[in-house]
Amino acid sequence: MIKLFRKQGPAPVAAEAEAMETAPASPARSWRERLAGSALTRGLAGVFSRYPRLDDDLLDELETLLLGADVGIAATVTLIEDLRKRMRAREFADTDALLTALRAALLALLQPVAQPLVIAGARPFVVLMVGVNGAGKTTTIGKLAQRYRNEGRSVMLAAGDTFRAAAVEQLKTWGERNQVPVLAQAQGSDAASVIFDALQAARARAIEVLIADTAGRLHTQGGLMDELAKIRRVLGKLDGGAPHEVLMVIDGTTGQNAINQVRQFRDSAGVTGLVVTKLDGSAKGGVVFALAREFGLPIRYVGLGERLDDLGVFDAAAFVDGLLPERLQAPA
Repeated sequence: MIKLFRKQGPAPVAAEAEAMETAPASPARSWRERLAGSALTRGLAGVFSRYPRLDDDLLDELETLLLGADVGIAATVTLIEDLRKRMRAREFADTDALLTALRAALLALLQPVAQPLVIAGARPFVVLMVGVNGAGKTTTIGKLAQRYRNEGRSVMLAAGDTFRAAAVEQLKTWGERNQVPVLAQAQGSDAASVIFDALQAARARAIEVLIADTAGRLHTQGGLMDELAKIRRVLGKLDGGAPHEVLMVIDGTTGQNAINQVRQFRDSAGVTGLVVTKLDGSAKGGVVFALAREFGLPIRYVGLGERLDDLGVFDAAAFVDGLLPERLQAPA
């Protein structure tokens, strides 16, 4: 049986959650403040403090740091070898000049993938959310729903993770908080059928954005990949362009394992954009660069904290400047 849930009156949410979501907005935090806890941010400050002179020891330490912070072998080797060549050619007057060159190189990696998601054309615009369990997929859906609602768009959610009752309940709670309808069926229902029915319902209600959750079992399980491919085929029968965006949520703390995850989901689900979460404190901070170099997929949003407003559109310059020591000021 199809169930369409919609908030009626005040949402029955837990006291702590309601306080977090409805408390007066705190002063906006800069990207530097949000990234201050990452290993890459702390490491860069330490390296340039310990090695104040231009020499191979500085570059060797910088290389070790980048590798340890999940920037990836390919990206790190390219960056360091270019800096080493330029240093030996005496292009840098001091370490500040080298740091400026590092900023430019890091920014060059990220600027091509800093592409905001444009909701336009199709109605409803179908966003299919994919990713492994624990990456923050369902929470990201709730934050996106609020963002689109704040933009004045009508939104519907589809509870396509039918394998976990907790996932369905969590999505219903997000629907209540954001005052958006949630289409769900019984646990164990066919996910493709749930999302297909949600698309029909969204069309009938003239909904602008349909965000569909999916199961997030381990990416090594072939059954999940087959299911995602089926969802795409079924949606295509009703709308040849759907899904219009396949957003994969990546946990920024997973490091290089994120590369394997994206490769699997890209091949099976046709990923068109990434959301990288948990970049504020426990993440090493470098996986964004590895993903950009390996896949070139647009990074639509990044999560820099737990509050709703901590999910932001990816800004390459703000991200890079947030990682670098404060003595380097971004060029005007």
